[in-house]
Amino acid sequence: VTIAGEPLPHLIFEFVLSYSGWRWVAVAFGETFEALVAGLQGAVWALGGVPAVLRSDNLSAATHELKQSSGRDLTTRFRAVLEHYGMRSSRITPGRAHENGVAEQAHRRLKAVVAQALVVRGHADFPTLTAYEAFVREAVDRGSRAVAERVSADRAALCPLPWAAIPSYTIYLPVVRRWSTIRVAHRTYSVPARLMGHTVEARVHADLVEVRYRGQLVQTMPRLRGEDEHRVDYRHVIGWLVRKPGAFARYRYREDLFPSVIFRRAFDALQTTHGERADVEYLRILQLAALHGEARVTDALRAVHDAGRFDYVAVQGRVAPPTPTIPTLHLPAPDLRAYDALLIGAMA
Repeated sequence: VTIAGEPLPHLIFEFVLSYSGWRWVAVAFGETFEALVAGLQGAVWALGGVPAVLRSDNLSAATHELKQSSGRDLTTRFRAVLEHYGMRSSRITPGRAHENGVAEQAHRRLKAVVAQALVVRGHADFPTLTAYEAFVREAVDRGSRAVAERVSADRAALCPLPWAAIPSYTIYLPVVRRWSTIRVAHRTYSVPARLMGHTVEARVHADLVEVRYRGQLVQTMPRLRGEDEHRVDYRHVIGWLVRKPGAFARYRYREDLFPSVIFRRAFDALQTTHGERADVEYLRILQLAALHGEARVTDALRAVHDAGRFDYVAVQGRVAPPTPTIPTLHLPAPDLRAYDALLIGAMA
């Protein structure tokens, strides 16, 4: 599956009622606590009630290993979620997926249904993630129409929902380091440089991270997953890097400061033509992108590349040419009486 041409590595969260076979699904990007809670809450609120027992495997988002017995028990956070909804946990023996055959068979059928729907559709590219989620749920709903009569029996056995859902995110309170970065959930993110030295609130959702300062939302960014360990936005750090260009050569996240191939090509060309001043020239070009837009600077870099000249002056001339300022002079009319006074004084 691709979103606007970009690959979408993902999982599917699935909630299944054992008797009726009613299902609820959502796209997830990892077996994280946040994805589990968001999926669970989405399912029970769509269902309109809470089952007495929640059966699952022993995923680490909900359980942890017991050193003495080598078994697994619920984590404190997930236990609190189940207590909020009045559910009891039932888990399979580790490594024995067949003990939850209802869900495992539903997973197999779900993947087959989605795969067939993609074949009928003719391609697997979607304009947005929301469109893909709607496609998956529509495919699931078509298969759920046959269980509509049995769902009413399931609903009669459900417990009522609590008065409200609980937040499906985790809060961290990191201090912004001198490199204008924060460390959240074992990942590094950059934030605006004006926050350096301050404590911020980072809310980690299943698919995004919100950064707040004194109750105000500062920025929202996609949550890193997989092998990605850092995400540094050059707009956050370019201000102090321009003032201290010597730090660029040793900057830990320097590769994040090349937004596209054309920027990397520009830096390589500057190293050939400008030697030690290549870092300064490149950082000033990157600052132009932060101030006037990355797209405009990209077009300018392509133009100067065709002209065979990569430097800051050439790029600035195309992006933001300096306009000379001509000072306006306000000269008062001369007062000849002062000159008369001078002459009279000289005669005297």
